[in-house]
Amino acid sequence: MSTQQQEPESQESPQDPEMKGTESPQQRRLREKQEGMVEDQAEKETEVEGETVHLKVFRYDPEVADKQEPRFDDFHVPFEKGMTVLDAVMYARDEFDSSLTFRHSCRQAVCGSDAFFVNGKQRLGCKTQISDLQQPVRIEPLPHQEVVKDLVVDMDHFYDQMHAVEPYFQNDDTPDSSDLEEQRQSRENREKVKMSTRCIWCGACMSSCNIAAGDNEYLGPAAINKAYKFAMDDREPEDVKEHRLRILEQEHGVWRCQTQFSCTDVCPKDIPLTEHIQELKREAVKKNLKFW
Repeated sequence: MSTQQQEPESQESPQDPEMKGTESPQQRRLREKQEGMVEDQAEKETEVEGETVHLKVFRYDPEVADKQEPRFDDFHVPFEKGMTVLDAVMYARDEFDSSLTFRHSCRQAVCGSDAFFVNGKQRLGCKTQISDLQQPVRIEPLPHQEVVKDLVVDMDHFYDQMHAVEPYFQNDDTPDSSDLEEQRQSRENREKVKMSTRCIWCGACMSSCNIAAGDNEYLGPAAINKAYKFAMDDREPEDVKEHRLRILEQEHGVWRCQTQFSCTDVCPKDIPLTEHIQELKREAVKKNLKFW
């Protein structure tokens, strides 16, 4: 910054014309940071003047008196190529309203945290491109679930249903060979259950299901899909499979599904949920058939 001493006097700071030539390294870094902040703000103002995305975001906060009545807030966010719904709501939170609340984590469509109801359909915020949506982009919390605040819903019931199907491998038998420790699975069997393993517990399918909306005890497509993964795993003993089928064929299990395909339609991982439910129905029928 030594060139600052040779600049015309009119370009020096009006507070101390000689400061830039005698400032300490700490003062110089502070000044450069302040100048950078001014430049960043100018860039943001320029962006806002360009193409923007109109968001209508659901707002609700039971702990704040004037926010207890649900409403929609409007945000106009600068558009960038490749922008997702999650990018847009993060910008709205960071630049316009820090109280805007929603869940997000990996931003790679793996954690399942940011499932929203976008333009009338359950979608992952980090996977949904703004350019694919009509404006204004209406963003709401997942339907049929209690809203905690803004876009955050209570997922406890969803997790309870997932755990109700005992979603873990159950086989105490050890391999015959002493030098083999893995419980190996055949390639064919792995292909059969592969799609079911893609579930990220986002809750989109459960939210879209009309049966789950009216029957709070219904296991739901996500839980049944998780059970499918283990029920169809040929490494588990037959008695364990029968135990799983007994859980699934209960009154609020697979027989409550009316094959509307809404769960399959909204699944962000393209899991054929309805097909898995129907296959489990067939397995339950075969288990109860006896020929003698």
